[in-house]
Amino acid sequence: MENIEGKVAFITGGASGIGLGIAKACAKYGMKVVIADSRQDALDEAMVYFKEKKQPVHPIKLDVTDREAYAKAADEAEKVFEKIHILVNNAGVAVGGPAQMMTYKDWDFCMGVNVGGVINGLVTILPRIIKHGEGGHVVATSSTAGLTAVGFNIVYNTTKYAIAGMMETLATDLQNMNIGASVLVPGPTATNLGPSTFANRPEHLKNEGQTWPPQPPPGQPPRRMPPMPDLRKLFMDPVETGERVVRGIKRNDLFIITHPEFKDGIIARNNALLRACPGQPLNTEFHELLKKMGTLGYNPIYDKQTQVGPPDW
Repeated sequence: MENIEGKVAFITGGASGIGLGIAKACAKYGMKVVIADSRQDALDEAMVYFKEKKQPVHPIKLDVTDREAYAKAADEAEKVFEKIHILVNNAGVAVGGPAQMMTYKDWDFCMGVNVGGVINGLVTILPRIIKHGEGGHVVATSSTAGLTAVGFNIVYNTTKYAIAGMMETLATDLQNMNIGASVLVPGPTATNLGPSTFANRPEHLKNEGQTWPPQPPPGQPPRRMPPMPDLRKLFMDPVETGERVVRGIKRNDLFIITHPEFKDGIIARNNALLRACPGQPLNTEFHELLKKMGTLGYNPIYDKQTQVGPPDW
C-alpha cells in the first residue's frame, strides 16, 4: 500500500480521538474515508471538519458489536466508494479497577467492543479486501498496555494483549496475499476515552449505580482527589498518531509504536521471558524434529519490522 491516494479506508471509532486523527491523516493524503462510530453527535461534529476541507469522507453510525449492522455498514461503504482497501479496527473502550472488583458486566462490555468488534471487522471486511485483489491493509489499535501489563487494568490489558497477538498472526497469514497488517500501540493520546466509554456502555452492561466520573456508593463521602497536574497538554495529538499510522501502512510495519518512553517496560518484559526459558532442550529428538519442521516459535515476520526512522519520529 505504498500508493494510498484514491484508496478507501474504513475506520471504526472514527469520529473522535485516535480514530478521528487517523481519518484526518488518511484524508490529507488523498484517501477516501468512511468514519464509523456509535455516536451520531460525534459523527456530525467530525463531518463539519471534513466538509470544510471538502474531503471525501462518509459517516456511518455503527455499533461494532452488532454483526448484522457491521455487514450493512460495509455494504454502504462499498456503495459510496465501491471498494474498501484499508480497515482500521480502532473502536475501543476502557474499563479499569482492581481485578477482584471486576464484574461479568465489565468483562463482557470491554471484551465485546475491544476484541469482538475487531473480530467482526475482520470477518466482515477482510474477505471484501481479498476479493477485489487490489491489495490492502488492516490496522488494529492495541495499547502500551497490550505489550506490558500494568496494575488495576486487568480487563483492558487482556483485550489489548489479545489484539496484539491477533494482528501478529494475521500478518503471518496474509504475508503472501498483498495485504499488510499492523498493530497500533499508542501511548498517552489526547482523547476522551473515559467519558466516551461511559456514554457508549449499554444499560444492561452497566454496574448498578455506575456514574461518570466514578463516585463511591451512596452513604459514603465523595472522593476527594489531590490536585493533579493537567497532563493532557503533554499527550500526543491524535492527528500525529494518525500520521504515524499512515506511514506504518505505507511501509507495511508490523508494529506502529508512538511513544519511545515505554521502551524500558518492553525490554523488561521480554527479558523476563528470556530468563524463564530453560537453558537446554528437555528432549533433543523432539527439538530436532521441531527444527526441521520450522516450528520452533520463530516467525520471520518479526524480521520485516522497519527501523523507526528519523529522531523526530
